[in-house]
Amino acid sequence: MRNRARIMIPLVAAGLFAAACTGGGSTPTPPASQARNQGAGATANPGSLPRNETLYTTGTQWGPPPNFNPIREWDSAVGTKGLVYETMFHYDPNAAKLTPWLAASGSWTDDTTYEVKLRPGIKWSDGRPFTAKDVVFSFELGKMETIPYHNLWDWLKTAEAPDDQTVRFTFSKANYQEWDFMLYSRSIVPEHIWKDRSESEVLDGVNENPVGTGAYTFMSKDQDRVVLQRRDDWWGKSVLNMEPKPRYIVDIATPSNEVAMAMLLQKGLDLSNNFLPGVANLVQGDFGLATYYDQPPYMLSANTAWLVPNTTSKPMDDPAFRKALASSINVKQIVESVYGNLVKASSPTGLLPQWDQFVDQGVVGRSGFAFDTAKAKKLLADAGYRDGDGDGYVENKDGAKIALTLIVPSGWTDWMEAARSIAASAKTAGIQITPDFPDFNALVERRAKGDFDLLINNERQLSNSPYTYYEYMFQLPVQKQQNTVNFARYENEKAWGLVQELDQIKTDDIEGMKKVISQLQQIHLDDMPIIPLWYNGLWAQASTSVWKNWPAANGSAPKTGAVMWRNWLELGGFETLTQLQPSGS
Repeated sequence: MRNRARIMIPLVAAGLFAAACTGGGSTPTPPASQARNQGAGATANPGSLPRNETLYTTGTQWGPPPNFNPIREWDSAVGTKGLVYETMFHYDPNAAKLTPWLAASGSWTDDTTYEVKLRPGIKWSDGRPFTAKDVVFSFELGKMETIPYHNLWDWLKTAEAPDDQTVRFTFSKANYQEWDFMLYSRSIVPEHIWKDRSESEVLDGVNENPVGTGAYTFMSKDQDRVVLQRRDDWWGKSVLNMEPKPRYIVDIATPSNEVAMAMLLQKGLDLSNNFLPGVANLVQGDFGLATYYDQPPYMLSANTAWLVPNTTSKPMDDPAFRKALASSINVKQIVESVYGNLVKASSPTGLLPQWDQFVDQGVVGRSGFAFDTAKAKKLLADAGYRDGDGDGYVENKDGAKIALTLIVPSGWTDWMEAARSIAASAKTAGIQITPDFPDFNALVERRAKGDFDLLINNERQLSNSPYTYYEYMFQLPVQKQQNTVNFARYENEKAWGLVQELDQIKTDDIEGMKKVISQLQQIHLDDMPIIPLWYNGLWAQASTSVWKNWPAANGSAPKTGAVMWRNWLELGGFETLTQLQPSGS
């Protein structure tokens, strides 16, 4: 973080979350060499848990749970943040507003001061009182350079606790968009347990036997699962008048989507947050499965999948070529043939449907793109890309052969098929693309170094603001290692300046946000640094055999997201747990 670039790890955290959970296909079997039954108490015998009180889930954990550290929001055990540790607010994406949680309220008292009033009477799971000093301590951990939210201290001057229920944050400048994100995404940890930990322990510590304020504690872990047990003394029962219904939650690391599907149909799972091909047919059949919609796309949208060109390499350094490439891709075929209509085609802007109010239809009408092979050919020819040797593929302007490679991780079957589809449709326009499927870790290394032509990526999730989307796309400066954002290595000082301008607009100033976002959309569609393809689904397939009242678009069911993914429990996942009902009732 020494470069001071703005990095929001929870939204881009480890493509392992972003793609494997929300876009990637099968994953490798968890390593058998991992030690069993370590930490978080004695291992529970799954058979000993009462089935009518236990929720079985899968789709987030793809191997043995590595840690219970809420600072590591990209690989901590399922439920570490959201069930065991909590944040000051939740965020309701349907109502587009922050929901007080550990905080009773929060407000700007002047242009650079934000004051939080905490709820009284909250206790840590070890019985110690939760106070404002814990909040101050948790934010001050960010002063350590390796901590994911270290850059907050570029503009946060002080965090103070005038009394046990008040936290006062004073800023050198107010980045309102980022701050709302911080309010619902930063885990609060107990000062009395964490205060003597070194920077290495804070970032990399396993944090055995975690102590949080949340509704659950960790009961056990094993090579393929974590088991959480509900706290009878959780503060939210009386203060929020809500309680999660499952007494136990068992999150299982399934080795493949096929295994998850079989377990779901055999009633060994209640909720799968995997991508499961063919679910559309099962939902229409008599299999006792529920999804948010009862027709395509069946799922809420979670993030945008983009085709990312390496803008430092020819011919991807040419906006005209990138726009031709965008017009050459038959996304409808990917949606229908690869996904079976479980996803939606993206708008040209790529902004999620939840952000439709920010789409400038005038800009889209003037500068948007759609699949059009004839137009793609014309754009190529007009820009000087022609097939000089008659092999069906255009050459570069200097006559050099264009032979591009598109990389996606091996084993992520939906993305692999999408890559093949992209290559096939680009071929009809005269663009040669060869799909390649390296190991995930190898892909991450190549992506960071800029050692690629094209890749598919989806590491910006739904959040409180389109700011996070454009911060990903335009962030500067470009580093030698681009680990989390702007993998296209696109450089546009004006665009990055607009992103920073957007950050300093209050989140309730919708018209002010629209004005800046319109300009960002124009730059995006003129230069096409990334090419939006489709909206990945908020994969959630639920069995109604043990639990009912799963979120649904119609009827009286909750409108929240039924998801256990890391960093999504604050976006409605926890609220879903409070509204479940035993199917026998």
